[in-house]
Amino acid sequence: MMNLDPNRLFFRFPDVHEDAVCEIDFQRTLRLPDDDQDHFLPPGLGSFPLRHVDDFADRLPPNWRERGGVFLPIHQAEAMWIDFSSHDYPFAVKVAAGKINAVTGEPWVPSLNRDPQDYVALPRQPWLDGFCVEEGTVRQFVAAHLGEGATAEEQITGAAETGGLQVMVYPMKAERYEEMRKKRGRFEQSLSEHSEMMFSVSCASSAPDMGMAPGGRMRQEIYDDEYGLDAWDQRHGQRCFVAMADALLWEAITGEPPRTRPPGVREYDRAGLPWFDYYDDSTAALRGAEKLRRLKSIRETILRGRQEPGDQVRHIGPAQRPRV
Repeated sequence: MMNLDPNRLFFRFPDVHEDAVCEIDFQRTLRLPDDDQDHFLPPGLGSFPLRHVDDFADRLPPNWRERGGVFLPIHQAEAMWIDFSSHDYPFAVKVAAGKINAVTGEPWVPSLNRDPQDYVALPRQPWLDGFCVEEGTVRQFVAAHLGEGATAEEQITGAAETGGLQVMVYPMKAERYEEMRKKRGRFEQSLSEHSEMMFSVSCASSAPDMGMAPGGRMRQEIYDDEYGLDAWDQRHGQRCFVAMADALLWEAITGEPPRTRPPGVREYDRAGLPWFDYYDDSTAALRGAEKLRRLKSIRETILRGRQEPGDQVRHIGPAQRPRV
């Protein structure tokens, strides 16, 4: 079952294990300079508000109503990062921009694949900020209207068809989790019969739809799955699409005023606030995808100009990245 509470998604798998709970939210953040330099991690500036599509069905486009799920408001060229929390229960999570896998650049498929790995493994992976283009480097998720040729989906498929994001969650098999608990010397719990659930976030806007384009480069490792493909139960799956609304249309849909744009990099830097660096050298990182590396950035497609961040860098652990 998936719950919204209030702007954070909770994925609970009680038929798998009572500990199998995965939380996901979408953090507003600074858009990085798109200058071919590898920058440090920007902070979280608060969660994007999320609303159930079913609560506003009479005001939404037909494709939104057919897909169901949730939607969020985002400005043109606004950046985001995806925040994962699973405590110590492992999950495999697939993320796609429209129909393009954000880790491999390949067309979206619901199943997990290991060669190449097309998912992230929690809790080792605390967040995902963009498209995996090289080992240790991602290009930031930046919103763009479909039809302008900027989104990853349009550049790879040639079609502005789906937009948004898809996120699919698979829990670890309960028996594997119990084996891990025993090795850690924890109290052994009874094994409950397994079931699996998936959540998919697809973003669209009422007119026009929106998707994710690659932005500036940042230092971030996508870690190799330390558990192995057979750790994840893929017998059950469910996909749910979620729309991403242009922030200027948010009020017309929900009656709620849109949030203002995040501050620019220069404003943030003038305030003396830090950037962040997180690195775990105990796990290998994925090499990145050639298809994603060849994508044009949003600067090359629809934006001009650039901003430079400062040099204040704070080294952090997975639970220390600021969220407003």
